[in-house]
Amino acid sequence: MAGIAQDELFGLLDIHGEDAEECASLLASPPGDGTRRALASLDSRLGTFPSTSAPADGGSETDWIEALLRFAPVVHRHHLSLGIPPAASAAILADVGLNLRINRRVHARFGLDTWAWLTLHMAGNIFRIGRLQFHLVRGDADFPDVGGSADAEGSAPAGGSWVLGVHIPEDGGLSPALVDASFSQAREFFDRYFPDRPVSVASCDSWMLDPYLADQLPHSNIAAFARRFTLDRCSDAPGDAIYFTFRQRGMENLDRLPRETSLQRVVLERIEDGGAWQLGHGHLALPPARSTQV
Repeated sequence: MAGIAQDELFGLLDIHGEDAEECASLLASPPGDGTRRALASLDSRLGTFPSTSAPADGGSETDWIEALLRFAPVVHRHHLSLGIPPAASAAILADVGLNLRINRRVHARFGLDTWAWLTLHMAGNIFRIGRLQFHLVRGDADFPDVGGSADAEGSAPAGGSWVLGVHIPEDGGLSPALVDASFSQAREFFDRYFPDRPVSVASCDSWMLDPYLADQLPHSNIAAFARRFTLDRCSDAPGDAIYFTFRQRGMENLDRLPRETSLQRVVLERIEDGGAWQLGHGHLALPPARSTQV
């Protein structure tokens, strides 16, 4: 945390309230062995464009929370060294505070069961641009079917280039206008700040790309988002729809969950009918960059 005050750090990470008190307690004493190992792992991954999360390496959830807090200023300085605006760096690092708040909703306690996901943020190759987040990785890393350049018809390209993995933060809607702007600005952003790693293809792995969802809610923004992608394959992920719709881990007590929206009803009714939600894996060709500041 050298070079940054605690209040400034918590502002950067969008941490406040009870979470700020708990985080301050973690930072009040020198890091223990588990946290030091986690910090070494984060440091070894910075700037290497990893496509997978850091392994736990014996560290506890608390060790990793503390490591994320202590390492965030290093990532912020790394972003600035690339010329990335401070606001763009803060936009992705604010995921730490968001995930702490989500953890309270899911588990009713301080914690971070998504700490592994946030180790990707600390590698410096994922950014929030408008409505979406984009993760710059090798096309033949986690996305073996979508490297290189897409052809005019948008079919899956050959491997060997760079790909933007697309992630959907929970805050806000998915109107076509917002999504259009996000994709267009992403192309410009990565062309500007990572010119030696050209991208023309984006990939998304999400339960929102399960074809069943678009069939049931064909006029929804989620369906419009899914139709942007060429679906390459599906894999079973029965818990994802429950977690991301209701923020509940596990499949217990589904009868107690709300059915106030059409999405909630579709998610639950499919399970009640004996169906299983899947993870859709798809790709799309990025639109040309436009002259928009990010």
